[in-house]
Amino acid sequence: MRAARATLMLAICCMPLARAQQPSAPSVEVAHYWVSPSERKALDVYRNAWQGLGGKWFDLPSKNKLAEVNMATDMIANGYPPAVIQWNANRESMELASMGVIQDIEDVAAADHWRDFLPKNLVNHISYKGHIYFAPVDIHAENWVWTNKQIFDQLKLPVPTSWDGVLASAAKIKQAGYTPIALGSGAWEISLLFNDIVYAVYGPDGYNRLLAGGDSNAAMEPAMLKALDILRRLSAFVDPARGGKTWVDATLSVGRGRAAMQFMGDYAKGELEQAGLKVDKDFRCSLAPGTNSIYFVVIDAFAFPVSNNEQVRRSQRLFARQLMNVNHQLAFNRIKGSIPPRTDIQRSHLDTCGKIGLDLISREHGQVFAQSMLMPPQMSQGWIDIVADYFNNPKIPPATTQRQLAEVLSQK
Repeated sequence: MRAARATLMLAICCMPLARAQQPSAPSVEVAHYWVSPSERKALDVYRNAWQGLGGKWFDLPSKNKLAEVNMATDMIANGYPPAVIQWNANRESMELASMGVIQDIEDVAAADHWRDFLPKNLVNHISYKGHIYFAPVDIHAENWVWTNKQIFDQLKLPVPTSWDGVLASAAKIKQAGYTPIALGSGAWEISLLFNDIVYAVYGPDGYNRLLAGGDSNAAMEPAMLKALDILRRLSAFVDPARGGKTWVDATLSVGRGRAAMQFMGDYAKGELEQAGLKVDKDFRCSLAPGTNSIYFVVIDAFAFPVSNNEQVRRSQRLFARQLMNVNHQLAFNRIKGSIPPRTDIQRSHLDTCGKIGLDLISREHGQVFAQSMLMPPQMSQGWIDIVADYFNNPKIPPATTQRQLAEVLSQK
């Protein structure tokens, strides 16, 4: 990411002229990393809306967020920026605005009164020096638990409300012949689970000191050893043959009754519903133990790279309006599994999970940023890798991992 920033800074100084071609219809290149079945289907809402206006949509998909960042950075540096880029709205994203790489869309936001229906906290994270630069399309939360209704009903188990309860339920589920905890092979999946535990053990202040403040001393507190102990005990209840499996595979194993629970963001709901499964009928949603009054938010948004082509700029402003359209946001978020950032969308349009999320994002202190939104990319990846190594290797002592996490946090 440091190399990417340097490339962007060079691009600002030496930005060549945009492409001379003048499209006859509104035309956009859209860079994104939404490639799972439900993600592709959700993005089709905006693609179809754009094409319905007579516009041309050129898809630029990447396999993950890092790949998209690298692709968009290279395109900007070479003077051929895509018209639209998917981006998380967090503290790092403001660097794009501060470097002059993306367009100020304040004129659209003011004309369409975005501040009247977006949570104030969210507006702060899509703005730079009082001007809005990002169009938010969803709010995801990463601290969900997805449980298979049939397995829990068959074994007469309540949805766990503590980590001791998770462990006790997992033992009974394993004895009954099911996989207790579904997990793919991604290191980041383990990190999501661990971050839930960290919040439950440390509390909100400790969570912020660790993940937002990068306080290495906080990592050396006894609470970290307690969190690592819970994580180690949970590792006995995942599928040992999960190598090569994706988070989507793990999600569907819960929905189809092969596994009992998954600790995963609400994009899991998008995959479950894409497979024809229904909330409260086939699966249930709840927030992870110890996090039931907080939402670990990830804000998906779109930004619009600077262009000196007036037709491209007009297309960008029109695209921003389409992103914030009420009907488009409802349709998109129903498929994506997330909740719309617009608080003026009626509760009656949301399912059980969506209503929980809306209540928390509407509450003044009902949300915190997820770890991936709080930490700089290098620090975040270091945290994820250390946690995953510990989970996957029972020979690593907890104290060793504790020291490694403290060292990562000290590199701010």
